[in-house]
Amino acid sequence: MKLKGRIIFKGNVKGKALVTSQPISFFGGIDVDTGIVVEKGHELEGKSIKGKILVFPSGKGSTVGSYTLYRMKKKDTAPVGIINRECETITAVGAVISSIPCVDKIDVSKIKNNDVVEIIEGMVKINE
Repeated sequence: MKLKGRIIFKGNVKGKALVTSQPISFFGGIDVDTGIVVEKGHELEGKSIKGKILVFPSGKGSTVGSYTLYRMKKKDTAPVGIINRECETITAVGAVISSIPCVDKIDVSKIKNNDVVEIIEGMVKINE
């Protein structure tokens, strides 16, 4: 299946999807040193986003989240790609300064955990 989206930061990447229906806060919601979601009650709590294609509806929280994503990239704990329904400013800036391929305007309900997903210049290909 292929889904056409809007490019936030271009690039090509392939990996396993880690999917949530809940917004994500990079600042305070994810441990920078491990990439593990630490937000209490989040459906991804205890799971690592490191090396995954992170699929979520939108970001939330402090603007420090952009820099937090950048720090995660430098520590090699960041996702390799981001797919959103609606990419808000915090996630967009974080993806751009971290050089993480990011696309939005995607029906994220079509992507399931552990699907092998490719981001190819604004196109999301789901290998079921």
